Amino acid sequence: MPKGYWLNIFRSINDPEKLAAYIKVAGPIMRASGGTVLTRGEPTKVYEGGIMMRTVVIEFESVEKAMAVYESPEYQVTLSVLGDGAERDVRIVPGIE
Repeated sequence: MPKGYWLNIFRSINDPEKLAAYIKVAGPIMRASGGTVLTRGEPTKVYEGGIMMRTVVIEFESVEKAMAVYESPEYQVTLSVLGDGAERDVRIVPGIE
């Protein structure tokens, strides 16, 4: 079974304080669910029409696990903490077997 990768791509950060509060709450949920943050931050360089947007990649044991975490009641509470603090594109993609 391939690993699952949760990608948060931040189109905009409207309220850094709300984002910080979200990270403080979401981080422990991710770690407790087996998630490992592989990278986060602004790209060093973008190519082919890419846009400089904060990106976070979190690895899970499977796509199903990543989806279960996102859909969990615990994580859904963190979305209310973030509120309108950021506009994101969230994707869960499978790793290569």
